[in-house]
Order: sequence, then structure tokens, then C-alpha cells
Amino acid sequence: MRVVFVHGACVRDGSWWWHRTAELLRERGMRSVAPALPSCGEAGLPGGRGGPGLAEDVAAVRQVLLDGDEPTVVVAHSYGGIITAEAAAGVGAVRHLVLISSYLPEVGQSLSDFGDGSPAPFLDVDSDAGTFGVRSGLLVDTFLQDCDPEIQAQAADHLARQSVQVTGQPVRAAAWHQVPSTYLVCAQDRGTPPRLQREFARRASSVVELDAGHHPFLSQPDTVRDLLLSL
Repeated sequence: MRVVFVHGACVRDGSWWWHRTAELLRERGMRSVAPALPSCGEAGLPGGRGGPGLAEDVAAVRQVLLDGDEPTVVVAHSYGGIITAEAAAGVGAVRHLVLISSYLPEVGQSLSDFGDGSPAPFLDVDSDAGTFGVRSGLLVDTFLQDCDPEIQAQAADHLARQSVQVTGQPVRAAAWHQVPSTYLVCAQDRGTPPRLQREFARRASSVVELDAGHHPFLSQPDTVRDLLLSL
């Protein structure tokens, strides 16, 4: 069994964000990979207006999913659920989707469909450059309040400015219609409201609720590992 981790918006170095859970899985003999997302500047291409968007993110993740026929669990976090909805569609090796505090779109929906039309207060949008990012001063209190100080101190070094165009680009497939899925609701999440998560969770095959913030794979990696091993 292989695990493919798909990180959320406005961050880079996916292997860092998932490292605590990935290390625990490796101890149990389970291999994992965290694809680089071009819209977050991880492919070495210019970001912002005219740069890589959702289609490039989907292509990057899909390429990893198609690399071999080993049974695969895709673990998508936040914006990663938008990517995974399209990237995992029709890939025979994908046996299960795990969605953590994640958006779960229908075909034709985009990230902007799940907001109220204005940027969240923890986001900084540069309309001229065509990018958005997390306000570093709000990072810990919004997304990492239940993580230990070491993680909180390191996280800012793994933020990224992301192409704002990903917010309005619709998905062309919804893999969760065909692939069994588990939704992990993070009940203490201050970034993606638990109320919204529970609405998405109704679309999943099964639901697990955890008393955790936005990044349980950093704050409670043992719990996330056990969930994945149970699949």
C-alpha cells in the first residue's frame, strides 16, 4: 500500500507538512510521497497571473498516481481536496480517499464557490501580482494552535504565495463519486469552519471527527497514522 499526500493552499515543501505522519507510516513499512504543486511555486515556474493553476496541480498529482499500479490511498488536505477530486478520477490504483478538513467539490465547482465572496481575514491577496498567501502573523493562531512550539516555529518557513487563479478554476471530475472516501472533520479548526467540514463530510462514504486544529497530521500524527493503517 502506498500513500500519496496532497497538501493545501499557500504552502510549499509538502514533505515537511506531512513528515510526522509519514515517519510513523514508514516505521510500519508503508511508503508515502507528497507531490509538488506548481501553483504554489514548487515546480520552479513563475507564479501569479498567467502562471500555473489548478490544471497544473491536477496534472502533477495525477502523474504520481499513475506511476505504478500499487494500491494507493490519497490523503488530501484543505485545497488538496479540490485537486484530488479531479486528479484521482479514473485511476485504478486509487483505492481510498482520505479528506482532512478538505473541500469536496462536485464537477464544475471551484474553491471560490465555498466562500462568501471576500477573502478570509487570514489571507493576504495581491491583486496586481495575482497571488495570495497566509498572513504570517495569523498562521499559528488560525492553523497551528494545537501543535507544539517546534512545529509552530518552523511552519512560517514553509509558506508560499500561490496563484490566485486556482480559486476560480472548476474541477472537471469528482473522484469521490467512484472511490470510497473517509472525511476527517477537525472540530477545533479555526481556518475551515467545522460547520462547513461537516457539510462536505455528508458527501463522503464515512466520517471521523477529531478534536484537532487544521493540521492533525502534525498535532496528532499517531491518530492519523492509525486511521490510514485501518484502511
